[in-house]
Amino acid sequence: MSALPVLFVGHGSPMNTLEINGYTQAWRNVGRALPRPRAILAISAHWFIGATAVTAMERPRTIHDFYGFPEELFAFEYPAPGLPELAEEIAELAKPTWVGLDRDQWGLDHGTWSVLAHLFPQADVPVLQLSLNALKPMEYHLELGARLAPLRERGVLIVASGNLVHNLRRVVWQSEGGEEWAHRFDDAAVSVMAEDPGEVLVLQDHPDYALAVPTPDHFLPLLYVAGIAAEVGTAAQAWLRGCTLGSISMTCFGIGMESVGCEQGTDGAKLPAGVPADQTNL
Repeated sequence: MSALPVLFVGHGSPMNTLEINGYTQAWRNVGRALPRPRAILAISAHWFIGATAVTAMERPRTIHDFYGFPEELFAFEYPAPGLPELAEEIAELAKPTWVGLDRDQWGLDHGTWSVLAHLFPQADVPVLQLSLNALKPMEYHLELGARLAPLRERGVLIVASGNLVHNLRRVVWQSEGGEEWAHRFDDAAVSVMAEDPGEVLVLQDHPDYALAVPTPDHFLPLLYVAGIAAEVGTAAQAWLRGCTLGSISMTCFGIGMESVGCEQGTDGAKLPAGVPADQTNL
């Protein structure tokens, strides 16, 4: 099997699970073009704990880690199987970094299933989830991402899920786009990921970083994609651009996306099925 793509998806609101909009339609288009993987390793902003672990159960549960949303969302299930033997592979591959095997605690949270509901709606591909270690510095996540690069050659699709810009205190509910500072930071990240993803941490010096990344959880998944890109010596191109609610970036990145018909062109991201390059309407 040739190396599989690697994705970073700006997941936005949990309601994207149920809605068909410009973003979720783009995810569906990409999902239809992706080769069927052996398994998916999801790296979600919403498993942010004081340890590095990977789910290792046969049947990961669907976790509804939110409140205040419609009952229909709480009723949603994503019954993908797990793959315990792959969890052991990942723990071995990550050495000397320790990765614990979670056999009964976590499962799949909405950062994972809100995206996979569109990429793989049948929930018939095994899914594992990797935690984000909240006690480690940014460099740790970049380096761990690089160690996971060989999974691409083993039939594993890596899907990182977060938001490049994620500031809930600055949400503008009536906005279908982004504030100027959000677009500035988003643009800077797109440039770094395309030119030298191994230098992604320079974004911490950006004047809008404190507004864009008030907490690290939604930014950290991007570092795994950047680490893999740096390890294999390639760029991570933006294949979907946009901001919503003033302070949320929905921008998506990928490695090897040309194999599924997505390339970065001079006029912005080219998407399958004619989805606009800068989709800002939910």
